Amino acid sequence: MIRCISPIDGSVYAERETLSADAAQAAAGRARAAQVAWAKRPLSERIALVRTGVANVGAMNDEIVPELAHQMGRPIRYGGEFGGFNERASYMADIAPAALADIEIEDSDAFRRVIKRVPHGVVLVVAPWNYPYMTAINTVAPALIAGNAVILKHASQTPLVGERMARAFHAAGIPEEIFQNVFLDHQTTSDLIAAKSFGFVNFTGSVSGGQAIERAAAGTFTGVGLELGGKDPGYVCDDADLEAAAETLIDGAMFNAGQCCCGIERIYVAEQHFDAFVAKAVGIVQAYILGNPLDPETTLGPMAHKRFAEEVRAQTGEAVAQGATAHIPTFDADDGEAYLTPQILTGVTHEMRVMREESFGPVVGIMPVKDDAEAIALMNDSPFGLTASVWTKEVARAEAIADRIETGTVFMNRADYLDPGLCWTGCKDTGRGGGLSVIGYHNLTRPKSYHLKKA
Repeated sequence: MIRCISPIDGSVYAERETLSADAAQAAAGRARAAQVAWAKRPLSERIALVRTGVANVGAMNDEIVPELAHQMGRPIRYGGEFGGFNERASYMADIAPAALADIEIEDSDAFRRVIKRVPHGVVLVVAPWNYPYMTAINTVAPALIAGNAVILKHASQTPLVGERMARAFHAAGIPEEIFQNVFLDHQTTSDLIAAKSFGFVNFTGSVSGGQAIERAAAGTFTGVGLELGGKDPGYVCDDADLEAAAETLIDGAMFNAGQCCCGIERIYVAEQHFDAFVAKAVGIVQAYILGNPLDPETTLGPMAHKRFAEEVRAQTGEAVAQGATAHIPTFDADDGEAYLTPQILTGVTHEMRVMREESFGPVVGIMPVKDDAEAIALMNDSPFGLTASVWTKEVARAEAIADRIETGTVFMNRADYLDPGLCWTGCKDTGRGGGLSVIGYHNLTRPKSYHLKKA
């Protein structure tokens, strides 16, 4: 049984029974059998059906927003995820004809030589709870458009999301066998992967979860895409706009209670601006209103589960014990469980867990640096590599710094954003593969070459 414990009050908000091994295998079998006919449909038809399914999700948004607050704690004032959900799906629909087009090498009297992109077959999407709609659609939309069948296994913290998406896409006319939402335990998921039930697996989650996916796929030659942990840095150069940098980087660290894949978890500031930046950061955080996410006045909700908050408290407490300074007094709404005071730390070092291990919560350490070289060294001193944010007035300087940072994406003068036109990818322990953009379609299909000698 999968249970969603609401962070609002610790009650059981939803529970669903997991599929048995036989039922799970049958679901994969139905998807595999139906996929051939789906892939034969015209691309324009698949695109139109996906667009309609996306619009159907948008029509549910008034119900979805409070539902998300109950499941994972995001305040209703932020209006849910449909903006980003629609942006990503629409972009992938727009570029599909070009991204999936045949690559014609020759069409002469002697030969026709062409490379086509063909679907993998059945794609398993294992989606996380922190941005449950946007992270799922990153793969669901292009996988369906490319001609794959999709099986969605959503996080136990957000079990209603997959049901909503399935309802919306089925109402659009996408066959039930082609897009299935399932509830699976970890062992059944691993067994399905090991049995070669899927042509591709996309997983977003923890490093340990990604390792489990790779172990299950070992020897099967199943393609995998993994977006795992992060410890994303921000660097405020000596010529940065401090006001804009503080507002954006602190929002990137604290929004969604810090539970963002590409959230800012450590900040390096040119030493001459360090005190001013910290003062601005502290002022921003002190103005937050921690409380019930169903209250429109709340700007910071609880973390999705009290065990997540416990880890952030542990990292923060250890840092303070080792000499760091915590700048934010405990908020009245901090209950010692899921409701957690957001925190700014200075006096931190890379010997502290809070600067090395993923926190995935509303805490950020800030360190002064003397120059670009020191900042680059510190940004690279991490097992993770998802995004980095560089703040400067000079594009050439930002790009030169970016060339030396070990990460999947580098932002200049912005942070915590996913651009669907660019490949969403990471390096090191953050994982492998790439989603969205033209490259996303390349990963959700395989090249097939045709060498046709004419009579």
